[in-house]
Amino acid sequence: MTRRSFDLPATIPLFVLPGAVLMPRTRLPLDIFEPRYLQMVEDALKTPHRLIGMIQPLDEDGETLAEIGSAGRVVGFSEQDDGRYLISLGQVQRFRLAEAEQGFHAYPTGQIDWSGYDGDRDDAEEDPDWDRDRFLGLMKRYMDANDLSTDWEAADEAEAELLVNSLAMALPLEVQDKQALLESATLSARRELLEGLLEYELRHGENDEVMQ
Repeated sequence: MTRRSFDLPATIPLFVLPGAVLMPRTRLPLDIFEPRYLQMVEDALKTPHRLIGMIQPLDEDGETLAEIGSAGRVVGFSEQDDGRYLISLGQVQRFRLAEAEQGFHAYPTGQIDWSGYDGDRDDAEEDPDWDRDRFLGLMKRYMDANDLSTDWEAADEAEAELLVNSLAMALPLEVQDKQALLESATLSARRELLEGLLEYELRHGENDEVMQ
């Protein structure tokens, strides 16, 4: 995949949303309907980089933001009849939030430290210790236990990075768990953490059934 090259700005708009993380080399579809975020999208589209920073709140009030987020470029955009925007963000690079500001915008913006995540702009990462059969077996057990469905043919053909990162984004995990997955330094570390989270959820579910 050809990754567009441009200078990363010191300040970007922030989309604060629990449970929404943007993993390296993925795309995230978003349904935008809040007025402040509608304005954010319109403003982002006027910039040469079209970047939006996805970041999770760590409290219910949304006042405490995670230290690490991930910026995506608006690579797809459509306006709906009811005024909503459907957009797709293509991940560019994770970042460290130096400071969040409200300023003159209806939406928050962030002073960004881009250092430490240059690898996000490289080609797909490999996981030499990945056991596809074991991973897919664990994934199936988790999906069945939670009445979730997926495209198993596509999952069976997917490369390790795409499958692990897509699951880390899509599964209904806790905010703290998704944040830990986002902050994982390598694909191997993210895959091992995801396996541990799924195994824990399965054991927890089995224990709940025994106690009933």
